[in-house]
Amino acid sequence: MLLHGIHPPITTPFYPEGNIYFKKLEQNVERYSKTPVAGIVVLGSTGEAILLSDDERRDVLKTAIEAASPNKVMIAGTGIESASETLRLTEHAASLGYDIAMVRTPHYYKAQMKPANMLAFYRFVADRSPLPVMIYNFPQATGYDIAAELVIELAEHSNLIGVKESSGDVEKVRRMVEGTRHIKRSATVSETFDAITPRMLKSANQQSAELVSVGALAGTASSAAGTTPRPAMPSSSAVSVVSGIKTRQKEVGFQVLVGSAQKLQPSLDAGAVGAILAFANAAPTACYEIYAAWKEGDAELAQLKQQRIVEAAQRVAGDLGIPGIKYGMDFNGYYGGVPRLPLLPVTADVRAEIERLLSDIRN
Repeated sequence: MLLHGIHPPITTPFYPEGNIYFKKLEQNVERYSKTPVAGIVVLGSTGEAILLSDDERRDVLKTAIEAASPNKVMIAGTGIESASETLRLTEHAASLGYDIAMVRTPHYYKAQMKPANMLAFYRFVADRSPLPVMIYNFPQATGYDIAAELVIELAEHSNLIGVKESSGDVEKVRRMVEGTRHIKRSATVSETFDAITPRMLKSANQQSAELVSVGALAGTASSAAGTTPRPAMPSSSAVSVVSGIKTRQKEVGFQVLVGSAQKLQPSLDAGAVGAILAFANAAPTACYEIYAAWKEGDAELAQLKQQRIVEAAQRVAGDLGIPGIKYGMDFNGYYGGVPRLPLLPVTADVRAEIERLLSDIRN
């Protein structure tokens, strides 16, 4: 599966009393689906997944994918401390139609998280997962920083297709890219080199079947009017023609994505192919513009777009975290709302600061 591009790790909306606000979750996903982001991450760190119950995680996964456009790559955060529970949630995400499982590093027993433990954990999950697996490293939250050399070793596994590296260490990104350059894999893409998801093909097939059905009804009506109906085409032939999706293969190798919006351009220069950015929840288009300029080879424009968001990304996403991101979303027309305790909403002074920082970064 192609992971190139920008992917917001969406927040989980709550009512003031703390219950999940599913209608706002649907609305946010529908709106992100209309932006140029490549995909959507559900139950990442920004989604407060660690603060949700098992049932809530499953409900959020279901609501989000049902609201998403079929052409968006859907990534489920399924990492839980134990390998067996991680696999269980991954299997559930697969049953809902997700494309990729993003599995954060287990970290609670830090002293025992040696290389052998991490190798065993990820290989256990990847061996059994019905979805391709991404490693997720977020040392600022977990207190554990997986070594580049360990990621390079894990990348040899055929079902471990990439890593989200959120440390902000651009040199580490470069080492992982260089160390996995020999891995040759491919992904099915469209004629314009966008990702092809199974949901896209299923949607196209459904549309084809509906067109065939409408055509058959039209033929019946024509016959009733005394005209000769056209013979119906075999359904399999009609589906392949009406879908109109022409695909090709693109070499992708092991895909490195980053999680720091304020370092997006230098990370892309270091070999990253995309990003999963908390700041993209509040400013998806601004983040995409950096990626688009870089992809077009316009380094000057990419740098200009990068500088435009550096201060806001660092303060809103890096320093303030989920409460800051959620208010930034409110300010930019999405629904952020309140975080779940023990997180607290930002104060009035901080709200004013966020509004100033985002005043030139509107959607």
